Formats: sequence, C-alpha cells, structure tokens
Amino acid sequence: MKKYLLISMVLIASVFKIDARPIDDGDVFIPIAKYMEAGDSDRLSVWFADNLQVEVLGSINNCTRNQAKLIMRNFFTNHTPKSFKIMHKSSRPPMNYAVANLDAGGSQYRVIIFVKTVEGRNEILQIKIENQ
Repeated sequence: MKKYLLISMVLIASVFKIDARPIDDGDVFIPIAKYMEAGDSDRLSVWFADNLQVEVLGSINNCTRNQAKLIMRNFFTNHTPKSFKIMHKSSRPPMNYAVANLDAGGSQYRVIIFVKTVEGRNEILQIKIENQ
C-alpha cells in the first residue's frame, strides 16, 4: 500500500510540477542568513533566480543558478564563513534587500542581497560580496 501511495504522490507532483523553491512565509532573510553563515552553497542556491548577478570581490558575473552555485561554493571554500550578521534590510514590494557583514577566512566582507518575490516565491536576483 505504501508503494502505491508513494507512486501516486510522485505522479501528482510531476503533473502539477511542484516547485521546491521556498514560498514567502515571513522574513526571507532568516534562512538565507543561515545558509550564508554555514557556507552552504547548495541550500543557498535553492533561493537563486534562474538567472542572477553574482559579484564577488569586484568580479561581476551574470550567470545561471548552477553557475552562481559554483561561484558561491568557490568563495566559501576559499573564505570559510565564521559569522553572518544582517545590519540593514528594507523592502518595497516586490523587491527586498539586505546589507550584511560576513566574517570569513579571517577577513570582513560587506554582503548585499536583492530578493524579488515572484508568484509567491522569493528569488535572489543579486548577491554582491565586497571587502569592508
């Protein structure tokens, strides 16, 4: 019986194309901050828009979600995060942004993140990491 239930759920999910992206249910920056502090590029990338801009230490990249995930993974590998604190955030629907301080790899960075709400989902459109 469990086997049939699982198969039914998979078929229903494929018919309705259930999206694994997070739905807007509060402060979008709480989970994003958690993944930034953990250096978890895989979980962070779930929040990425299909195409976004990633600027890391002056290198600007307009890229796909997978490319952005690799850029962030490379950054976290070379600069292991110690802490991530949001200093300011604001919104004007459908846009949200946050300015944060990142302590990583013995250096201090300023991080700016722009998030847009699209069809009830939040997507990161831009991440900028610069020396403080």
